[in-house]
Amino acid sequence: MRYLADSAPTSTLAVFALSLANHSLSFQRDGNTFVAQYHVEVAFRADTTQARQIGSDETVRVRTFQETLRADESVIYQQFVGLPPGVYTVTVTVRDRNAPASTRQERTETVPRFAGRALSSPIPVYEGPGRTGRAQLPKLLVNPRATLPYGGDTLRFYVEAYGLLRGARLVARGFDLSGTEVAHDTVSLTGDERFGAAELAFAPGNLPVGEGSLEVAALVPGSGAPPPQRAPFVVSFSDQWAITNFDEMISLLRYFDRQDWVDSLRKASVADRPSVWRRFYKATDPVPMTPENEALDQYFRRVQTANQRFQESGDPGWLTDRGEVFITLGEPDDVFDFSSDVSRSGVRGVRWTYSSLRLTLFFQDQTGFGRFRLTPMSRAEYQRVLARVRRGQ
Repeated sequence: MRYLADSAPTSTLAVFALSLANHSLSFQRDGNTFVAQYHVEVAFRADTTQARQIGSDETVRVRTFQETLRADESVIYQQFVGLPPGVYTVTVTVRDRNAPASTRQERTETVPRFAGRALSSPIPVYEGPGRTGRAQLPKLLVNPRATLPYGGDTLRFYVEAYGLLRGARLVARGFDLSGTEVAHDTVSLTGDERFGAAELAFAPGNLPVGEGSLEVAALVPGSGAPPPQRAPFVVSFSDQWAITNFDEMISLLRYFDRQDWVDSLRKASVADRPSVWRRFYKATDPVPMTPENEALDQYFRRVQTANQRFQESGDPGWLTDRGEVFITLGEPDDVFDFSSDVSRSGVRGVRWTYSSLRLTLFFQDQTGFGRFRLTPMSRAEYQRVLARVRRGQ
């Protein structure tokens, strides 16, 4: 939720936006296209009284089946709604109209009053000119989660000012999670004393990976400046990967098959990292026509699964031998746990079989503390097969 001044002083224009991934919706074939339908309801309650409710049925239409599998949040729903200033309980319900899937969330929102000199909430946007007066609805495509792919697009914010002199200037500063200033921009308002607007933009590479915040202030002499406004943002490697640290990313890529490119990321200077990351992302993308990098998406899904399944004595699952094999080769065709035979063999163990690769691997717990390691013969056989698989890609 973000807020702008409305046409009447007794009302505030709330900007509501959310985003969905295509793969979270149920698509059905319709001729030469695929169609998904969903319903959104947003209710605003003040105390026990419902002040306002909006809702609509929406349709998503794509040309190819591949687009139905997109995991980035490319579906954007947004509405502008006028509300009296005050405290509200906001309930959001999203329902797939072609499946039983639904979700419901609730939170408390304080809708501000814009009186005298004031700045609006900075609104993260993808594009749009905004508006030229309070009586209009803004023409904006909102960035609901205020996210920016690392080294990729430009992070844009739309902001309005009320009661400032014509041509007044705004200063915008970007901060990282520690509070260190990492970006700076100054822009002039367009408009007049009653209404002004501006777009703030931070180019790729100016913002480090991670959570941050934007602070916007008016450059007004004396003590008449309105309070500054802040808004959070996130610079990430992907919508799907909860990784916001460059060194952590490089560490997690230790099993990725393109180690030549991983090494280039490791050697890149701080200034060169955004451009090297863009080249890495493009070079390792097996399906360039889609916005995702399917190879990286699969890799990090396996890292996440390995962490859930194979944690051993405090070691994260992706760093165990079983995690390494799972991440690089995928799910085995057959798993046999012969730990029940420990009384006869003296060693607990697990056997994994990859039928199509003609590969059988043995993991043994030699210490009895639940640390399953590849046997030396299995380690050699695994590395031989892995090299063959990578040569064939």
